Amino acid sequence: MALDAAPAALPRSRTGNAPVLALAGVGKTFPGVQALRDVSFDVAPAEVHALLGENGAGKSTLIKIISGVYQADAGTIRLDGAPVRFLGPHEARRAGIATIYQELLLFPELTVAENVFMGHAPRTRLGALDWPAMRAGTAALLEQLDIHDLDPAQIVGTLSVGNRQRVEILRALSQDARILIMDEPTAALSEHDVGRLFAIVRRLRARGVSIVYISHRLEEIFLLADRVTVLRDGAHVATKPVAATDRADLIHMMVGRRIEQLFPKVEVPLGPPVLELRDLARPPATNGVSLTVRAGEIVGLAGLVGSGRSELAQAIFGVTPAAEGEILVDGRREVVRSVADARRLGIAYVPEDRGIQGLVRPMSVRENASLAMLGELARLGFIDRGAELRLAEDVVARFGVRTAGVEQVVGRLSGGNQQKIVLGKWLAARPRVLILDEPTRGIDVGAKAEIHRLMGELAGRGLAILMISSELPEVLGMSDRVLTMRGGRIVAAFTRAEATQERVAAAMMGAA
Repeated sequence: MALDAAPAALPRSRTGNAPVLALAGVGKTFPGVQALRDVSFDVAPAEVHALLGENGAGKSTLIKIISGVYQADAGTIRLDGAPVRFLGPHEARRAGIATIYQELLLFPELTVAENVFMGHAPRTRLGALDWPAMRAGTAALLEQLDIHDLDPAQIVGTLSVGNRQRVEILRALSQDARILIMDEPTAALSEHDVGRLFAIVRRLRARGVSIVYISHRLEEIFLLADRVTVLRDGAHVATKPVAATDRADLIHMMVGRRIEQLFPKVEVPLGPPVLELRDLARPPATNGVSLTVRAGEIVGLAGLVGSGRSELAQAIFGVTPAAEGEILVDGRREVVRSVADARRLGIAYVPEDRGIQGLVRPMSVRENASLAMLGELARLGFIDRGAELRLAEDVVARFGVRTAGVEQVVGRLSGGNQQKIVLGKWLAARPRVLILDEPTRGIDVGAKAEIHRLMGELAGRGLAILMISSELPEVLGMSDRVLTMRGGRIVAAFTRAEATQERVAAAMMGAA
């Protein structure tokens, strides 16, 4: 795009079936790790091509090679049939390849237009920034994507996550991107924003943009993608038309296990009530909630975003104490006014956002694993480093954490391994009640199966588990009972035998 011109129209569909991008025999090795070996992958014009695999399967390495962050050690890359080698992301962008990462790379203090044209802003003949052209170019892109609720002058820091993501898409298109790589684009979006993103993806495909779509949510693949490629352990497993596969087939290709192994529910005898809520309320999010969780029981809490599920968990744990109602633990009425009160009563909480609320990501595995036990590990005001080390090593061994060692920075672990550290941190305190808020969000299907196995093991030891999840297969597969929230209240309850996807979804949406 010329720097002094308005953005060109979005590219129209290319003729012919030859791949716009083709990788053949690609390999990449890091010290001690072969990340990719002999991987072939291609993208057709105007195609949504899904890329699947567990964490560590090689997806991130592959897209970083395509986008110029890494250079392959072996193999070839062809763009429109011609061999290319990108020595940096700037070369890939110039060739029309743009990547939107899960962590959005925007400047919150700047406007939408300033973010869209960051690094390639139009200029006047005298060399000054052409602000009217920048705003006009952004407005033209918004119009082409049929986006009418964003303004070029809005400050990005005031936007929702979904709107920020749309700004990233606009920025890619302002540079004439014709291959768009989207890495976990719906991980932090509300259901409404997911729907709007899907509409944009379909509109881009109709205009000729090719999209590489990475997601752990398999249902999205069947809604959006034309073809799907599966990687496992750095190798290419298969590429298939989406119409020629199904959920069970994809899972089997990704992890080498059948779908029934993802929810290893073990029936255990239930004990007496451990946690009871009676008319618990903290308006407006929580309004008169009553429930019971017994020893050895997993109670699933389903509901749409905004139904009050997470707010209920935070009230139980003392993050935002309840204003009314009662909390009973082992049959005794207790006062929970703080997190310290909840911990003293044997309540543990694994929050929805493990990166911000569950871990200190710049710190080591050892330091994170001991966070909930610092009082017990301290002697005369000093941490017993030997005891801390033993605790961390026990967490790593007990939960099968894949790490180079307990001194590894926890932020460098995969999502599934980070979640195991959060679980291990709280379980080291030997709680009686475990509240899990979205326990498998953003982790691959193999890691999900491991977390589910751990949940079953903990229930078998008598732990009372309250699980909040937006994934109905998880709720149905792991719960002994399912409670549905809407408007801050429990509106339906189902036994395991009664709970079906249709009945629970209807209760969530008020259609029951």
